[in-house]
Amino acid sequence: MSPSSTTDELPRAERPYTHEMVVVHRVFRRESALLPRLVRAVPDGGTVRAARVAGHLREYVDGLHHHHALEDELVWPLLHARAARDGALVDRMEEQHRRIDATLGAVAEWAPVWERAADRIAGEELALALDAHRIVLLEHLDDEERSVLPLVAEHLSVAEWDLVGTRGLERIPRNKLFIALGALLEEATPQERRFFLGKAPLLGRLLWAAVGRRQYAAAVRTLRGPLEGR
Repeated sequence: MSPSSTTDELPRAERPYTHEMVVVHRVFRRESALLPRLVRAVPDGGTVRAARVAGHLREYVDGLHHHHALEDELVWPLLHARAARDGALVDRMEEQHRRIDATLGAVAEWAPVWERAADRIAGEELALALDAHRIVLLEHLDDEERSVLPLVAEHLSVAEWDLVGTRGLERIPRNKLFIALGALLEEATPQERRFFLGKAPLLGRLLWAAVGRRQYAAAVRTLRGPLEGR
């Protein structure tokens, strides 16, 4: 688990349950590590496979952009207003978002070139851009978990923090909800799984047990199958 001053204790009604952000961050940590490996595993000229990996890459980038946009809109302004002595720390978070965006610019430059022909040279350039992106991303996630989430717990209300999660859920297409839930639960502890599943309605929990788990497992096998044995 990454460095964090939060714990996986159950949420308490009087303060934000910031540990759920740590679990969300695990998804970005895992996928940012997998993506360059997935790109490098595509054979030269394997355009069908490249299209599948490129689609997953687009979903990753869209998810990260939306995640950071919510923080830019709903978290940083409140911390600037209420935790003024820690303004330099919040400034650093905003600057790190800009640096992450810059790394994704290089990814966006190479991804369509590689997807068109699955050229090995373009693929290596894309993989290197993804490696560089991950270095900057991990620095930001570590800093946020270690230094910023305690500020959130101190200065934001439960309702203000819950709005971040609600708005994040709203952007997920309905046909991708089980994939998003599976991505969260993949490396969650039993306690964390109970928390996230407990937020879903009863019908959603039943559908996850009956359909969603298998849907997510099949998607993972299809995407990551070429990495087996590597």
